Amino acid sequence: MSLLLKNALLVEPDLNKVVEGNLVIRNGLIDRKDFAADNEIDCTGKFVAPGIVDLGVKVCEPGDSHKESYESAGKAAAAGGVTTIITRPDTKTAIDTPETFDFVKKKGNEDCIVNVFHIAALTKDRKGREICEIGMLSEAGAIAFSDCDNVIQDNKIFSRALKYASALNVLVIGHPQERSLSQGAVLTSGKFATLRGLPSVSPVAERIALERDLALVEMTNARYHFDQITNMNSIEVLKRAKKSGLDVSAGTSIHHLSFNELDIADYKTFFKLKPPLRSEKDRLATIEAVRDGTIDIISSMHTPQDEESKRLPFEDAASGAIGLETILPAVLRLYHSKQLEMYQIFNAISLNPAKRLGLASGTLKHKNVADLIVFDADKPFILNRELLHSKVKNTPFDGQKLQGRVLRTFVKGKEVFSI
Repeated sequence: MSLLLKNALLVEPDLNKVVEGNLVIRNGLIDRKDFAADNEIDCTGKFVAPGIVDLGVKVCEPGDSHKESYESAGKAAAAGGVTTIITRPDTKTAIDTPETFDFVKKKGNEDCIVNVFHIAALTKDRKGREICEIGMLSEAGAIAFSDCDNVIQDNKIFSRALKYASALNVLVIGHPQERSLSQGAVLTSGKFATLRGLPSVSPVAERIALERDLALVEMTNARYHFDQITNMNSIEVLKRAKKSGLDVSAGTSIHHLSFNELDIADYKTFFKLKPPLRSEKDRLATIEAVRDGTIDIISSMHTPQDEESKRLPFEDAASGAIGLETILPAVLRLYHSKQLEMYQIFNAISLNPAKRLGLASGTLKHKNVADLIVFDADKPFILNRELLHSKVKNTPFDGQKLQGRVLRTFVKGKEVFSI
């Protein structure tokens, strides 16, 4: 049946604007011309936007499904306005063979109520020693390749992997951290880290890895995406690389846009992330980099960790936080504070990741696939982590005041969430 969403504030990131208007969901597609429909919803004062494309979601199958399964991740995504999740290969059994890839592809298609695409490992078991069968994995459907936070140390192996990927025109995703410097660090170095007496790492570790990767990208002509850029020095390096014409893009996490190192003051392990939270100056510089387009993509970097791995001393606790259900209200903080326009937000969370990955989503164009959300940007609430759909509840937003609620989520025209 067709559905008219009328009097909505339509977010059009590809046109850099928000306009009041109508659209119809018909046969799984968006209709912007014929407004006759079987049913209608009055969206006065509400936004209708392309669904979020979340690049870098960890679903813990195979191996740790008690933390997050494709079923629970799909429910969390739908409730958060995420219509497409791009999963990471850093599962207990790495996604590094066609057989393992087929398993997660089947699980995602069968169990998840939102679209799922998968990143495969770049090297066997993500150990940086032997290159995976990139061609076979690409044919199986891998949308990109990454060893995630297991940064490849051997430049010869890494350059060979990039040449292989370049020849096949597939996207490689890198984690810009110089491993020997960042190993074991839990805070960003500085006065705060010294006062807390915890092992720390300089933001220079990010810049060193960034410049190393850019040199190899220039040598191999690879398509490359940096998953998390989090400090001002790296941003300046990235700007120069983009001006030089390299086929590179960059992302950052919603948590690094929302918090700074001082939020760790009480040793709250839900704030232990990788890379660690940065200074307030770095946070503001990262927001500005999203605003001016230097950073292309905002992701949740959804990383489920159970209570046993988080309820430990800060240095020993596992890194990471969930984010599928909180990415939208969190990023709307930047809209309400007038740091980002609404269309800039959806450039970063919908259009740009879809374009970078070659997906037919991220816009409200006529005849585009109807992956979209309806949300109230002004609705306030206090987050209760126990009400989240993820199996584990390791969110740093617990108990915080947020503003902005997803009202409805549609995937290929089918309503998969409503309140």
